Amino acid sequence: MARHGSGFALLIVAQVAACGDPPAPPAAPVQPPAPAPYRVQIGDQLAIKLFLTPELNEDVTVRPDGRITTQIAEAVPAAGLTPEQVAASLRTAYAMELKAPRITVEVKAAAPARIYVAGEVATPGEQTTDGPPLTLMQAVARAGGLRVSGDASRVMIVRRGADNRPVILGTHYADVLAGRDAAADVTLQPFDIVVVPRTNVAEVYVWVNQHLQQFMPVSWGFSYNVNPLLNATKP
Repeated sequence: MARHGSGFALLIVAQVAACGDPPAPPAAPVQPPAPAPYRVQIGDQLAIKLFLTPELNEDVTVRPDGRITTQIAEAVPAAGLTPEQVAASLRTAYAMELKAPRITVEVKAAAPARIYVAGEVATPGEQTTDGPPLTLMQAVARAGGLRVSGDASRVMIVRRGADNRPVILGTHYADVLAGRDAAADVTLQPFDIVVVPRTNVAEVYVWVNQHLQQFMPVSWGFSYNVNPLLNATKP
């Protein structure tokens, strides 16, 4: 019975696979023409400088709640904003104590950049780096590489846009992996999510396991009956 069930399951896999690949993610540039402005992260060290009152210059660290406190202002929002936006908020707060304060904010020490790799890789999860930003291939390599079920032709990047909405970016990871296009090994940005979907065959395998095995015993080995008609004539 297991032999016939296995053959039937394999036939189902072949028929479903013949229906074609699942729809690809929306087409998008492999890499935006210009990187997005840097946004302050929790743990960043900021240098606050006042042009007319240098005695108020100081370095502050962005707290876990995303705010900073200075000699003049308390609990000023910082995480998720650009340094210029933080400076604008400080100018408003300092104006209560100083006349027309001229303030600049610089990122003196950035917190480790975080990116995430999800889907069909050996070790999905968060990755951090203190040095140069990781490239797509480096991030996947850190995650242990693609599983057999991973589809290299449909790897995508989920990135927060200027309005903080997620944007799906297509990649040419398969071309990088095959050595056809080194330029497709794009540089990732903080908080990017690299998603490796399943191949079509892997999706079908999961579907068969979920929907057929509850009705029949299925053996995924190689000992199924290759020529049932010939075997049926044997004494």
